[in-house]
Formats: sequence, structure tokens, C-alpha cells
Amino acid sequence: MSVFGSLSSGLHRLQPEAFGVDPSGERLARIRRSPHFKDGVFQNPGGEARIRPSGSTLEFAKVFFDKEERPRRSPQGTIPVHPTTLADIAKPPVTGLRLTWMGHSSVLAEIDGHRVLFDPVWGERCSPFPFVGPKRLHPVPLPLAALGPVDVVVISHDHYDHLDMPTIKALADTDTLFAVPLGVGAHLEHWGVSADRLRELDWHEATKVGGLTLTATPARHFCGRGLRNTQHTLWASWVVEGEAHRVYHSGDTGYFDGFKEIGAAHGPFDATMIQIGAYSDFWPDIHMTPAEGMRAHLDLQGGPSAGPMLPIHWATFNLATHAWAEPGEGTVAAARAEGARIALPRPGEPFEPTAETVPGEPWWRTAAAAPAEGWPAAELVTEAAIKTTSEAAARAQRDTAGSEGEGSGEPEVVPAG
Repeated sequence: MSVFGSLSSGLHRLQPEAFGVDPSGERLARIRRSPHFKDGVFQNPGGEARIRPSGSTLEFAKVFFDKEERPRRSPQGTIPVHPTTLADIAKPPVTGLRLTWMGHSSVLAEIDGHRVLFDPVWGERCSPFPFVGPKRLHPVPLPLAALGPVDVVVISHDHYDHLDMPTIKALADTDTLFAVPLGVGAHLEHWGVSADRLRELDWHEATKVGGLTLTATPARHFCGRGLRNTQHTLWASWVVEGEAHRVYHSGDTGYFDGFKEIGAAHGPFDATMIQIGAYSDFWPDIHMTPAEGMRAHLDLQGGPSAGPMLPIHWATFNLATHAWAEPGEGTVAAARAEGARIALPRPGEPFEPTAETVPGEPWWRTAAAAPAEGWPAAELVTEAAIKTTSEAAARAQRDTAGSEGEGSGEPEVVPAG
């Protein structure tokens, strides 16, 4: 073996386990057969997306290390986390659908008697190292062991703030199944999840877990965990449909026209979970602003009268240069402008999206630095944030009546690997 070969082998052995592994064997062959894989990498819908800060490194550094702006990127007080207890989630939801936002993009969805856990991150840092990297701004609402049985864990992509090795290792000792985009299964197997518990999907493929149908749908983002990023793992948004309810989780994505197509094929939804944080002018193609998130929600729902939007991917980790409270305030403003329903639960606060009302208080204001001009009037916030569901129910009835007589729509069941 050459000196360079020995060095490469040594570095490989030293790399953190959290880096995961590259896909190989039949998994890699399947990736190469994907219609979304070309020129050695997965392709984004809508063309190439900028995945690194545009402009000069110096320009980005000036913004990132600005002494006046940096304090605004973190809460000034204690984030009001709801102390989720077993009693909160032990009784079945009255409406058949309940969501509990655990912070960032982690959401427990209880849907028609089944439990789905999206992008669970219980670690203290979203990093391959326990001593450096973005640290939690609030504690997890409850221990992972107290969550109870989960039917399926859904992963949107392999970035550290969505795929957390300690959390996956803890869940590997349970009976849960995992639905992941193509290639991501390699990481999970490396961390102890058996291949027979994986459902690894390309975009537009679906699998059944009990009474649920899970469909991987397109997103505009990228992938990678290690120093040598091979771009061989896919990223996805997800549709989960039960017997009576359906929800959508965006994962990480920039805005693109595909939301309308997803909505036409699978919507409208009883709730959407939409990324509205960690956006920046330095990477405009891969994360949405609150206004873009609202636009995506309306595309998915076909208008403002369907189920509410739950803003995710914010408040838990400091991952961008915007003010900590800005995603929440921006979402409220976007909802008010469009007359759309949003849900604003505190981290850990369960709510039922199809109930008559949903949480609507701007809870982050108790922890954030107030703007110089003060916060907008509270009544303007609640007016947009809380509405009855009569219009949504009427729309759902019309859609159901209009779909009678159509085909069964049974999805293709895709094997793991």
C-alpha cells in the first residue's frame, strides 16, 4: 500500500462514527438507477441550487460576526417549553389527529391510531462532535424514552439537525420502522438499525406501514455529513396519509413550483409542517423564508381555507444570521396577509389541527429581545393565527365527493435497500 493509501485508510478509521457511511453494493446500484441521479449526484427540481454562501467569505464573515446583530440571533430569556408528559399524549386525540412539535423539525404526529416521528433530534448539539457545533437553545420537552412506542420514524435527509446519531441509536433498540430517502439507510444500518426495518424511497415512491401510506416527495436541498461529501444520499419532503387524515412535512427545502404538483397529487392536507427558519440571502435556494413557506403552504393546500400550517425548523438551534424571533414574526405576518391558518404551539405543546381552534399566541416574545418599535398588536396576531375550521371542513367534503369513482390510488410498496 502506498504512503497516501495508508494515510487515507488511517484518516477513515479516525473519522467520527456520526459521519455515517457512504452507500455501497445494491443500495448504490439502486441510487444510480434513480431518474433523479445524474452525473454522479442527485439533481434538484428546478435546476441547480446554491448550497454554500454566495459572495465572498469575508462578506459572510462580516455579517456572521457582527457584534450588534449576534445577540439578536439567540433568545434573551428562557424559552417557554411546554413540559410534555405522558398524560398529554396517552389519550387518543379526539379528532383523530394530533401534532406535538418537539422543537426544530422534530414532530410527533398521531394520525388515525398510528404514531409517526419526523426528524427526531434529541441530542444537545447538531454536530458530529459532542463538544462543538450549534447547541440547543431550549431543552427537549420530554425524554425520548418517555415518548412511548412509535410506529415509524421518518427522516427527511442526512444533515445533523435532522438525522441525529444518538437519537437513532436509542431508537434502534425499539421495534419502530424507519422511512428514509434513498441512500440514508446506509447511515442507519451503520448505527445498528437492521435492514428489514428500513423503508428506503426515491421521490414519488410510497410504502405502507400499518394503516398509513408514506410517500417521499421532492424537495430542493442537498445532503452530506462527512468531510468527503459524495452527494449519494437523497433529500425529501413527506406525505403521510391515514384512513381519515393526511399531513405533509417539508424537511428542508427552497421554494419551487413542485409544491403545487405535490398538493394536486396528495392534498389538501389536514396540516402542513413547513420549514421557515435558517434562511439567508447567502443560500436562497435551499431554505425558505417565512413568506416563501406560506406560499408553499398555500400551493400545497390550494388556498387559505384548508388545514393550518405549523412552522418548523426554527427556535431550537442558531443556524443562520437572522434574528431568533424573526421566523415566528414573519410567519404571523405572512398568515395575516394571506388570511391563512397557522398553529403556533410552544415546543412540546400538543394540539389537534382539525379542532375548532389551535394555539396562536406569539410565545417567543417573552424570550426575545423586543424590536425598537415594539411588537405588533396582539389582536392582529390572533386574528390570523386562530380561525375555525368550517371552511376547511366544507372544502374537504367537496373534495371527497369529487373523488368518488376514481381509481384506488394504491401505492407501490418499495422494499428496503
